[in-house]
Amino acid sequence: MSADTWTPPTAAQLEQASHNAVPAARTGFDGPFLLRAFLGGTGRANAISSLDPAPDAELEARIPRIEAAYARQGLPARFRSTPLDPPGLTDVLEARGYVADKDSLVMAGPLSFAAQAEGVAALTGPDEDWLSVIATADYQTPARREEKQRAPAMMLHPAAWMLLRVGGRPAATAQVAVEGRLAGFFDVAVHPDFRRQGLARRILAASAAWARQHGADTAWLQVSAGNTPAITLYQMLGLREMYRYRYFLPGRG
Repeated sequence: MSADTWTPPTAAQLEQASHNAVPAARTGFDGPFLLRAFLGGTGRANAISSLDPAPDAELEARIPRIEAAYARQGLPARFRSTPLDPPGLTDVLEARGYVADKDSLVMAGPLSFAAQAEGVAALTGPDEDWLSVIATADYQTPARREEKQRAPAMMLHPAAWMLLRVGGRPAATAQVAVEGRLAGFFDVAVHPDFRRQGLARRILAASAAWARQHGADTAWLQVSAGNTPAITLYQMLGLREMYRYRYFLPGRG
């Protein structure tokens, strides 16, 4: 599929795919808001997201109720702000002392960069070698690690944990999850000993090939707005920004 014939997914479709690709142990709804809780690790599995941008007459009463639900789980109420927010959500959160985190981009494009790559294995879950590469990324925590280990048994859609070896050593990772035509890419990491060798591009190409075999035609991913090298790579692969999101976290003061 070329960029000329590719149909971009909507924000609603991408948000749904995001929730399916990153499972949470506990979920629930309060009006248009989806509440998700796990071990307090990754943001997506431990946050509140609106699924409907329509006005919400109960918004101000709803927020403290959601906060109480997370307090019972021993977790902070972390709101994920997207184009699906109801009007006024940001104002209500800021009035309650919430602080916005940095922006992240949701990017998408056709799976035109799919290619087979030597040395790449598609695992059914994150083994110790896969986790050892991820551990070199500074955003990993013990809670995130355990959430990743428990995720495969919780997922209902096809997924693979891709591992690229160089000289027998684990060198690069990615996770790919397919929902219909959409293939989400996560945990793209290269061990410091193997950086600047094009391994990220190789493992993404192999992940895209796996996704194509499972019926996908569209790649999507999420990346920090400040990660210029990664954004540049993804643009070279034909992905473009669809929208941005950010987390609102309770203030400390």
